[in-house]
Amino acid sequence: MQGEDFYFQKVTPSLFLRRKMISFGECAEVQDSGSRLVVHSQPDSVYFKREDTLVFRSLATISSIFKGIDAIYKEATAEEVDSFLKQPFIITLGGFGENNVSKPNRKRIALAMSTLESMSNEDRYKMLGYIGNYCSSKLEIHSNGEKVKVSDDEDLKLLLYGIEQRFYTTPFGGEKRLANSVKTL
Repeated sequence: MQGEDFYFQKVTPSLFLRRKMISFGECAEVQDSGSRLVVHSQPDSVYFKREDTLVFRSLATISSIFKGIDAIYKEATAEEVDSFLKQPFIITLGGFGENNVSKPNRKRIALAMSTLESMSNEDRYKMLGYIGNYCSSKLEIHSNGEKVKVSDDEDLKLLLYGIEQRFYTTPFGGEKRLANSVKTL
């Protein structure tokens, strides 16, 4: 704990040192003392009490610290992935299907489905125009901007980023970018 915030580190047996050490103080001396624990310079997660927010770099690492946290990050089921890929604005190519979808994209699909449910058909076509403005060299959008072709997991990832509106242009310089994380203001 530092201030009001809590810092967490996964402790494993490899982080315990049980050996003789040389201590450098006023003079160097060999210490035969007990165990020492190595503390990483970067914590595995931090809980910001004031914002009531937990941040972390690796879900796999903190899953052993916070039991059940991975349940918060819902992964789309096979049926949900299949249903998503059958959306009227998606054309799958080259046999791309539910079995080809990566775990990160399954999680993105779970988020995107709720976004799509709140969109009208007109908004979905506007969304494809938005995606086309940022991904025209990587994604193929055709049929008057009404359908997008998805042939691999990378195409799917770009489509999902577009549904979640993660593309933006900087106001100064006009550079096109992708937001890795978002926070509603």
